[in-house]
Amino acid sequence: MSDCIFCRIAAGEVPAKILHSDEAVIAFADVHPQAPTHVLVVPRAHHTSLADVPPGEDATLGRLLATCRELAAVLGLRGGYRVVVNTGADGGQTVSHLHLHLLGGRAMSWPPG
Repeated sequence: MSDCIFCRIAAGEVPAKILHSDEAVIAFADVHPQAPTHVLVVPRAHHTSLADVPPGEDATLGRLLATCRELAAVLGLRGGYRVVVNTGADGGQTVSHLHLHLLGGRAMSWPPG
């Protein structure tokens, strides 16, 4: 989608600090980090939110989580990390493209919201 910032990053039209890229997923540093490590893990295919991913694309969801796990290891998040998926306005989603937040590098508190 030409007006989606994450689609434009995935297409190479908007610069980003890319940390992972494959045929299905791209991951890049968040420009407004909420932790010392804050990476956005995004499917290349446009899905507005987690709620909008069709049932036949469960492999994409698994690939997103696997990418978070792989990046956490590469980035040295040995003490732990958090993976967050905000869905819809009430869930705190601000960009209408499914994305996972990989947060680490400090202790996380609970409850998160």
